[in-house]
Amino acid sequence: QVQLVESGGGLVQPGGSLSLSCAASGSIFILDVMGYYRQAPGKQRELVASITTGGSTKYADSVKGRFTISRVSAKNTVYLQMNRLKSEDTAVYYCNLKRVGRDDYWGQGTQVTVSS
Repeated sequence: QVQLVESGGGLVQPGGSLSLSCAASGSIFILDVMGYYRQAPGKQRELVASITTGGSTKYADSVKGRFTISRVSAKNTVYLQMNRLKSEDTAVYYCNLKRVGRDDYWGQGTQVTVSS
């Protein structure tokens, strides 16, 4: 069983930066992929960024060049650095772990609000 504990988020002005972190308890398997999804009011949940244990990353087109995902394997922790934030980045951000043959694991979600 895996538990994902998120931290970070909050309120920031447009153009500002925020960072999120997600710590996974339990064992991480070599094929596990961790990442972040977000869900804005009235919209579907969407992938923001993901990273494999080997360090391969994937980003939504809307965040490329602004967000960076990284992981510290020894800590089973993933980080999402968000720069040049826009109002359309406002959403609840959810940490996610995908494991082959299992349902996804999800964090509790953290609110990110970009507003002046």
